[in-house]
Amino acid sequence: MQIVLSTIGKFHTFDLARELQRHGALRAIFSAYPRFKLRNENLPATAVHTFPWIHAPYMGFPYRRFLGRRGIRLWEYVDKKTFDRFVSRRIPACDIFVGLSGSALNSGKAAQQGGARYVCDRGSSHICVQDRLLREEYSLWDLAFDGIDPRVIDLELAEYAAADCITVPSTFSLNSFISQGISPAKLERISYGVNLERFHPTVPPEPGKFDVLFVGGMSLRKGIQYLLQAYTKIRHQGKSLTFAGSFDPTFIALMKKRSLWPQDARVLGHVPQQALKELMSRSHVMVLPSIEEGLAMVQAQAMACGCPVIASEHTGAEDLFSDDQEGFIVPIRRPDEIADRLQLLADSPALRARLSQACIARMRRLGGWREYGDHALRTYSRLMTSAPPAAAQLAPTLPL
Repeated sequence: MQIVLSTIGKFHTFDLARELQRHGALRAIFSAYPRFKLRNENLPATAVHTFPWIHAPYMGFPYRRFLGRRGIRLWEYVDKKTFDRFVSRRIPACDIFVGLSGSALNSGKAAQQGGARYVCDRGSSHICVQDRLLREEYSLWDLAFDGIDPRVIDLELAEYAAADCITVPSTFSLNSFISQGISPAKLERISYGVNLERFHPTVPPEPGKFDVLFVGGMSLRKGIQYLLQAYTKIRHQGKSLTFAGSFDPTFIALMKKRSLWPQDARVLGHVPQQALKELMSRSHVMVLPSIEEGLAMVQAQAMACGCPVIASEHTGAEDLFSDDQEGFIVPIRRPDEIADRLQLLADSPALRARLSQACIARMRRLGGWREYGDHALRTYSRLMTSAPPAAAQLAPTLPL
């Protein structure tokens, strides 16, 4: 079985590629990242194909905010379309084509015309559910939001219809597709893994302190506004709050205007994985209160470092750990429940230590990325031996 992968960035697709390469099943992988940024991915150079001419300038352009929302949307859409066109014209013969959603419609159809099965790999919830949740959140905070680009929504919906199979990383994502009428027979949940060689405990948390960590981009979608509300309620003389990941000064200004931004908050920006491993290891807890996402890989990374996680139900947390066993899972938009769990950990170092050891053990049982790759290969093998599902087949609409 020969498999071709396509991703406009890197995401989890390169982790999948390494697992396919281990099995001798990787035919090629396409990315819009420049080649020099992919040198350390441990893949044969002949298998990696790049088209960075639209994506790289966009990612590196320091004045994107001056383009306006319309200009940014146009650039992003052109990026997706041109990358898809590039891949569609260069797909080698294969049995399975796996395209990350949003930039693989033409290439997926081209693969099908060549006799391959097309797998749409969606890393988040169904795009209509994603759009609805974001609209709701912006409305709750009385902020203007014009939604996800309708052209991108149409593109993704066409991908869902054309694909022979849709893979998603979490039960939350799976249910979002079923709620939109996609047949469960067309869906497969394959939860992401973690690189246990890169992420493991290093420096233990400092006694007498209570260091709270957030890892990810700074936005309403990530639910930071609820973490900030929860953090103000914690009673601990040694508490601290650290943000690692891309940050938006306008978002910080908004939180300050709402009197939610604590004076002791640290904003580190992008943190390399080596430093991130140490940051997670010495943090007492990581909080991820996202309003919407597929499965946040930082959860597994933190757990592998022995850092318990408090996460919302919309992060894929239930596919990584059990509530009150390795961490805590709370509904979205519940700062009081986040604060209650934080206070439990702040008041009980023994509880925190128990959860920490349970996290490490759980991640070792999950088997890292190897299990993800094995599960993906089993899915692709079944797809090759089964009749193509009817793209228009719908399941009863279910509440999400």
